[in-house]
Amino acid sequence: MNKTFLVFCVITVIFLSCKKQQKPIEDLLLAELEVAAKDNLIDKWYPLILDQDDGGYYSDVTHDFKIGENHNKMIVTQARHVWVNAKASFIYKDSSYLTYANHGFDFLKNKMWDSINGGFYSLVKKDGTPILRRGQEKTAYGNSFAIYGLAALYEVSENPEALEYAKKTFYWLEEHSHDADLKGYFQHLNLDGTPIIRPEDEPSTSDIGYKDQNSSIHLLEAFTALYEVWPDELLRERLEEMLLLIRDTIVTDKGYMNLFFTANWTPISFQDTSKENIKQHYYLNHVSFGHDIEIAYLMLEASHALGVKNDSITLKKAKLLVDHTIKNGIDKKLGGLYDGGYYYKGDDNISIVNDKKNWWAQAEGLNSLLIMNDYFPDDELDYKAQFDNLWNYTKTYFIDDEFGGWYEWGIDKSSESKTALKGHIWKSIYHNFRALTNCIKILKKDNANF
Repeated sequence: MNKTFLVFCVITVIFLSCKKQQKPIEDLLLAELEVAAKDNLIDKWYPLILDQDDGGYYSDVTHDFKIGENHNKMIVTQARHVWVNAKASFIYKDSSYLTYANHGFDFLKNKMWDSINGGFYSLVKKDGTPILRRGQEKTAYGNSFAIYGLAALYEVSENPEALEYAKKTFYWLEEHSHDADLKGYFQHLNLDGTPIIRPEDEPSTSDIGYKDQNSSIHLLEAFTALYEVWPDELLRERLEEMLLLIRDTIVTDKGYMNLFFTANWTPISFQDTSKENIKQHYYLNHVSFGHDIEIAYLMLEASHALGVKNDSITLKKAKLLVDHTIKNGIDKKLGGLYDGGYYYKGDDNISIVNDKKNWWAQAEGLNSLLIMNDYFPDDELDYKAQFDNLWNYTKTYFIDDEFGGWYEWGIDKSSESKTALKGHIWKSIYHNFRALTNCIKILKKDNANF
């Protein structure tokens, strides 16, 4: 037999064997993700948390999936439940989820919308009575999630009332929160919608009166969702404004976001102070790896919605954010994204200042890593391997195989999370459900819009 032909045959057999091996591995991963999204997550939450007495959704869920004790209701979480159920109704072709989404919408429009001043209250009691706290009466962040949930509900139901409230919220933010001179949005709003101006004697640890990255990235997310169902010209202007503001101002050249800003977008920094003072102001000034890797996805999603062809500038910045997180924010031994880091003055290397790992950051990491792998399959950082490592870490230290759901903090660092609440006003399943279903969509090469 010809030696060249023999070598060719051996290579062909090896190649076919590898292809056969790869398919079962991909199928196994898909099956794991699908069980994690449906059986372990969404079916544990719904219809359990529907408040049939006062409307909306219960807030506290115990570690073993029983209804907890504290049920003040926050617009962010209530709207996220509407979004999740609207998306689930499309993904699983199950009208039950649409019923659950409409249940939440009824509470939003009847109890959380301020019929006198407009806008959604940030926080209400279980029965919908507003809880008015300085700086938290209404926020751009909270109203952004109302838009996000309502846009998703309209997309699957074509309920004109859902779109009406989404549009009303957008216009309310336009009138009260949008900064026509310096761009972006004021976060903290009074009851009548007027922005709260930061007092001179405000404690230095307070974020009152600052603009911020968190409300900005979620306004971008909300405007993207709304623009996809309502391609309004003013909305397009604001969507593009937020994309450019985040990409070119909030994201630094190193590949992370500054967190808080004065009205003219000067970053709030304590880098020139002592380490003790920096520690006291950690909330206002650190590197948030979860937000950094999340915004990579949200910027690309916004660019796609705007119809920008071959947006190499946004893609380059998104890659920079993901790469910075991989290199600096992942536990190299055990896996998982750390909560936060800090660049001390004169130090080019980042210091990890909070090594705990929260649930939403891992979820956003899974999503963005798989997206990067699609764009750059041969990159030296090997995004698929990074995804596999993060997924293995998440399965081991976040997903509760006994009772279901995700722990709030990775139990490698926070063992107490095993018996802590699975849900509260700051924790639902929006981050992890979205990430899991997006990953499934990417792996299936499914271009369906969900």
